[in-house]
Amino acid sequence: MTARVLTTRVAAVAGGALLALSPLTAQAAQVTPPTQNAPSTHALQTPQTPRPTQTAPVIAAKGATLVDGATGTSLFAKEADTARPIASTAKIMAASVVLDTKGVDLERRVPVKQEYRDFVTQHGSSTADLQTGDKLTVRQLLYAALLPSGADAAYALADTFGTGSTNDERTASFIAQMNHKAGELGLAHTKFDSFDGAGADASTPDELVKLARHAMQNDTFRTVVKTKQYKGEAPAANGRTRYYTWNNTNQLLGSYDGVIGIKTGTTTPAGDCLVFAATRGDKTLYGTVLNSKDRYADAAKLLDHGFGTTKAKTLKLRALPADTQRD
Repeated sequence: MTARVLTTRVAAVAGGALLALSPLTAQAAQVTPPTQNAPSTHALQTPQTPRPTQTAPVIAAKGATLVDGATGTSLFAKEADTARPIASTAKIMAASVVLDTKGVDLERRVPVKQEYRDFVTQHGSSTADLQTGDKLTVRQLLYAALLPSGADAAYALADTFGTGSTNDERTASFIAQMNHKAGELGLAHTKFDSFDGAGADASTPDELVKLARHAMQNDTFRTVVKTKQYKGEAPAANGRTRYYTWNNTNQLLGSYDGVIGIKTGTTTPAGDCLVFAATRGDKTLYGTVLNSKDRYADAAKLLDHGFGTTKAKTLKLRALPADTQRD
């Protein structure tokens, strides 16, 4: 379960009609009217056979969208412009702020503070189980924040890349950077008030997809979010070596052919959320489902809709190890 932090989310409950890409509708055959000097060809023409109508998928999510990754063209929308709580999908923005930092050193070592672990305990957050005194690289912290959705790792990144003389000042500065980045990307309905997504953070399906398309332009981000399991080591406080293993909470990865990420999120106000992307041949699709009772089935249905396949009917989710975080 993703962390509950600084403020309480407000769940948005809405139904709404399904909006889909306009169905392909056959047009009546165009008939050339007879001219005065030529015989009519009307009797020789055969009406065009109507193309089958593409049915929009029925999904459980209260808000959703699917777009063509190359053009941004909408392929499906359900309350796609309605802002809702987004849970840990907000960590996509946290990672983007770090990776967009000019001259960022991904191999910089960051000491784990006890405050990061205390935060997890106090708020019941999902965790990467970072150990106090260990020194992890920024790159490792990105894996820790995005795979097991560790709030402790997100705190470490915010504390490192924010400015100020105290933890609170630095994390507030980092959240301000997240909101500034949202403004730069034109995400008018996207607001952040936490570094890990369990506050009153909110966005729309359309804007989350826009954020995801931006994040996926970064090679490091793409590599991290498509990783099913990460194993690494870090210097421990006692001089020994600590070994970490983090599993990706995104079960669509490895279950639906072509999926390349991106991020799960779950809180009580937000419900189950998922931002996802998949590639088939030269076609990449991006999508979001917010507040869904069956987010993976919803995502598979949307991808089938975009790719013209029927894989969702036989979807079997990748099993996660028993000790894996759930988000």
